[in-house]
Amino acid sequence: MVAGWFAGDGDDFRLLGTRCSACTSVFFPREDAHCRNPECPGGDLAEVPLSRRGHVWSYTDSRYRPPSPYVTNPELPWEPYTLIAVELAAERLVVLGQAVPGVTVADLAVGMEVEVVPGVLHEDADTIWMTWRWRPTGVAA
Repeated sequence: MVAGWFAGDGDDFRLLGTRCSACTSVFFPREDAHCRNPECPGGDLAEVPLSRRGHVWSYTDSRYRPPSPYVTNPELPWEPYTLIAVELAAERLVVLGQAVPGVTVADLAVGMEVEVVPGVLHEDADTIWMTWRWRPTGVAA
């Protein structure tokens, strides 16, 4: 898990961004040093939870094993996964993430509503690395 990128669980799970007090731009991943808006004189950056729901802006699937530093066990067969770019209208930004397991490109359409949920990126005997996933609304976890 990347510290400060998300918090909570269940219905309280949220991605965390930052909002500039001067121009109100929202950033994800979070920005803690300075406003990334080149037209902004700069302001204080405050942590803000992002919208739980958004709409599919684009999507694709990954049918090959990415090179390092992607964490994967080369002894196991590759399992394709679906990537979704989700537009969060209130924040005026697009956030990329994996779909929940079982959701394929055949299940998606541009404009479809999805929600952010916690997911497991990788685990071993000692550690579980958490991430976020996008799930079409109305689909059980």
